[in-house]
Amino acid sequence: MRCLLAWIFVSCWAILQVAAQQDRVLIHAHNDYHQRVPFYQAYSQQVYTIEADVFAVDGAVLVGHDRGELQPHRTLEALYIKPIVDVFTSNGGRAWAASSDRCVLLIDLKTPATETLQPVVDLLAKYPDVFDETVNPYAVTVVISGAMPDPLAFADFPRYIWFDGRLNVHYTESQLERVAFISAPFSSYAKWNGKGALTDKEGKQVAKAIDQAHGLGKKIRFWGTPDGITAWNTLYKMGVDIINTDEIERCAAFFSNFDRKTFSQQRPLQGGEITRAERLDVTTRGFRGFDGKEMTLSAAIPVYIPLGAVDGSNERIRNVILLIGDGMGLAQLQAAYAFNRTLSTLLIPTIGLQETSALDAYTTDSAAGGSALATGKKTKNRHISVDSVGQINPSITDYANDAGMVCGVVTAGNVADATPAAFYGHAAERDDSDALTAYLMDGKLDLLIGSGRRVFSHRNDGRDLWNELNAQYQLVTDLGELPNYAEKTICIDDRFGKAVSEKNIRLLAEATQSAILRLDGTSEKGFFLMVEAAKIDYAGHANSLPGSIMETLSFDLAVAEALKFADEDGQTLVIVTGDHETGGLTLIDGNWAEGEITALYMTDDHTPLMLPVFAYGPGSDDFKGVYPNTAIFHKIKQALAL
Repeated sequence: MRCLLAWIFVSCWAILQVAAQQDRVLIHAHNDYHQRVPFYQAYSQQVYTIEADVFAVDGAVLVGHDRGELQPHRTLEALYIKPIVDVFTSNGGRAWAASSDRCVLLIDLKTPATETLQPVVDLLAKYPDVFDETVNPYAVTVVISGAMPDPLAFADFPRYIWFDGRLNVHYTESQLERVAFISAPFSSYAKWNGKGALTDKEGKQVAKAIDQAHGLGKKIRFWGTPDGITAWNTLYKMGVDIINTDEIERCAAFFSNFDRKTFSQQRPLQGGEITRAERLDVTTRGFRGFDGKEMTLSAAIPVYIPLGAVDGSNERIRNVILLIGDGMGLAQLQAAYAFNRTLSTLLIPTIGLQETSALDAYTTDSAAGGSALATGKKTKNRHISVDSVGQINPSITDYANDAGMVCGVVTAGNVADATPAAFYGHAAERDDSDALTAYLMDGKLDLLIGSGRRVFSHRNDGRDLWNELNAQYQLVTDLGELPNYAEKTICIDDRFGKAVSEKNIRLLAEATQSAILRLDGTSEKGFFLMVEAAKIDYAGHANSLPGSIMETLSFDLAVAEALKFADEDGQTLVIVTGDHETGGLTLIDGNWAEGEITALYMTDDHTPLMLPVFAYGPGSDDFKGVYPNTAIFHKIKQALAL
């Protein structure tokens, strides 16, 4: 009776563990003993199963792939049993101290079970707290594979001994209870080498095997599979439960935080993890991160199809709207495009490429990148619209203001962050928000919208700049309170500092629309407006694909507002680009039908990739070709005849 109760307990616990582990991608360390450091390399990656091939030789259980590589000191006990016992002792009776995840030791018998399995059982029996699930519910699961005993003999071995199932074996109900999972040779179903895609025939054969195993209520692992990112991703997406690999570190890295690397309209994120970026600068370090529960959309965002009536014409240009996706490269756009199936930005017919390097580095930061766009001159990283020795480089808003135009800056981030600040301030250090925001007292901006109330009142210089600015600006803290009349206005609405969700995805578009309405007609000379989507960059630093896609979609809605106005006005040039790419985003795979994309980040910092430049309206043809980021300023300046 006691044994029956223990068995019921273990079975129920196992069911709960399956439910708890659904979000964990299960990895099998194939032929682990061939790794440079057996057991510990796989253990450090927190893989699910670790495989050891064993031979019974003169009473010892030796580890190796064939007899020719066996060595007396490479025993199962030395390479696996004792290290496992050691980590269990250190971790208080479980595989990982801070996790209830299970660890499986798959022992592949290379010599007959009649001479090999009992010595293995005898070794395990020395440590019931580590290998017996009836004693310790966190115990290592031991699965016997290879030269297994006949299923009729399964019951002859202790309950904590499990067996590796086969699809071509018919098990009784009691025998199936002793099967841990199903393993199958991949070559029996497909000859695929892991490049490109499975053929339809092979895909159906693999899918049938998966369904057969799942029909038995068991996980499935294929051995002899191609070993690489395409293969791992393909098999995982097909429903293979345990991914077989000899490249445990690469495979574990690929599947680590996998919910940040794949995103789909059909399968929104389930978790509520907050994904934060560690590489943000002083003004943006208060960003709370991307909440997994908020990274979802119930429907695709609408797009605007440009009419093209004056696109590329010689019509006079009165207004310029420059939209900057901070950290946005072509991969970020393509990921959002795959998710939404279309983007307004990608309907702009004129495209160029900009090179983004800084004066002192091949890879730019937002300060040098934003300054190049704002001033037409390369500068050092961390410099904001100043030259290498700190002398002021005038920005496009300086020239536009001097010519009688009105100017606005809108950002979905902190108004004192590098990119927006480059269009109104100057400093040799991007973190010097005191110096940057003090330039607002010059009154050259007619409209500023973003977040960052603290940069005005919590200052190192002791000034209450918010009250000082009240002398020449209408100050509001809610976009909805933006006055309708043409008065200089600063709107600091801290909603702009939060990650995009379905609830606020139109916020940047609404700010763009409001800014256009405020600036249009204020001066007969026209207006210049810069709109920044700041948090595409944050998502790159956080390596959050869902965050990147949501922020890019929000940006695209703002682009749509600019394109609508350009069509209505007929004298407005719209330019859409980025200041740099963040994260080295690489697209791995996707699914058009499900709006799904899988991608990898190569870094958590900026990269020197060229960026697309989209231009629409009169003079758009001037933005074709390949040119340095500084050329965008000069093209705008020429278009406005400044």
